Amino acid sequence: MSFVSFLRQNAPWLAAGALLSFLSSFGQTFFIAIFAGEIRTTYGLSHGGWGSIYTLGTGASAVAVLWAGGLTDRFRVRALGSVVIAGLAVACVAMALNGSVLVLPVLVFLLRFFGQGMASHVAIVTMARWFTVNRGRALVVATFGFILGEASLPITFVWLKRFFDWQQLWLVAAAISVAMIPVLFLLLRQERQPQHANGNDAVAGMLGQHWTRGQALRHPLFWALIPAIMAFPAFGTAFWFHQVHFAAVKGWDHLSFVTVIPLGTAVFALSTFTYGWAIDRFGAARLMPFYLLPLVLAFGLHWYAPSLVWSAVAIMLMGVAGGGQATLPAACWAEFYGTRHLGAIKSTVAAFMVLGSALGPGLSGWLIDLGLDLPAQYLGYGLVFLVISVGMVGPVSRARSDLSSSH
Repeated sequence: MSFVSFLRQNAPWLAAGALLSFLSSFGQTFFIAIFAGEIRTTYGLSHGGWGSIYTLGTGASAVAVLWAGGLTDRFRVRALGSVVIAGLAVACVAMALNGSVLVLPVLVFLLRFFGQGMASHVAIVTMARWFTVNRGRALVVATFGFILGEASLPITFVWLKRFFDWQQLWLVAAAISVAMIPVLFLLLRQERQPQHANGNDAVAGMLGQHWTRGQALRHPLFWALIPAIMAFPAFGTAFWFHQVHFAAVKGWDHLSFVTVIPLGTAVFALSTFTYGWAIDRFGAARLMPFYLLPLVLAFGLHWYAPSLVWSAVAIMLMGVAGGGQATLPAACWAEFYGTRHLGAIKSTVAAFMVLGSALGPGLSGWLIDLGLDLPAQYLGYGLVFLVISVGMVGPVSRARSDLSSSH
């Protein structure tokens, strides 16, 4: 089946996944971070103080996702997705109206839980479950919503800050979210029910088993992949979270900096499509140990970057790795552990991802306050990605043998 035919035959379900992925942008760091300067000024926070609040709120959301993520195994997407979007809209309104620094961790929690946590989790889990033969393609389309958000929202809202107060822009985000709830219902008037050759709607994983969350947690592969799952959110989030500070350290205007983000997003889109094809062609397991390697060079370039051009190249390399991060892990969990309990397993993974994104901004902000400048930190980030990539090779190879023996 051609990609165009695949899109045409499955348009409503794919569009729903992309819509949820796009709306998750309002709880993603690349969106929240564009208001970092205004937030720190309004509430009188240092880099470490704002980073600590972000870590606290995001860490709490990781715990909440651990429980709530399993709801994707029990409720229809149109109902659960609508509740998630409504919660995200409420969080955006509260962000606009809040006047107390004491409430700020709660607002970060709500934005991260409903946005980065649940909206993206529902989108990715449903694509991985609904599609089997074309799982890679489906994950690509769902990820396109995130790509669109990353490409359009930062530059648009940074430009709008020249004309509107930053709190008013959070009301705009809330209005967009609310407007999309009936669209999601319209797209999912009939939810997809995947059927396979054996008549079952669940595909087994290693050793021919349908792995539960408890069984997956006792399997060594799960813990071998967790460092990779956490590292990209941790250090990628730290990079976007401190983008205002990074631009200032380098002597660049913030608006100039965000204008190069679409370059990275374009590469992200191309990489995502490439990984989607490769997953369907070769399987996710073969690709998993290698997708983080571009980040080794990317963070080295961010450290060096005598001009914005060098950092633009680094952002594009981050986009290369981002395509793998957006597609490979979700496909791996389905391949290795099956789809019957995928929501519960993926919720645990999502919790670790959110936890990683919680630790990164707090740690990097604390180091900034201690005098370790951000570019110097990036050398350490690159080394971590290299070690993690090497560490995945053995466990993934052994798991592939168990996977092959079951098919």
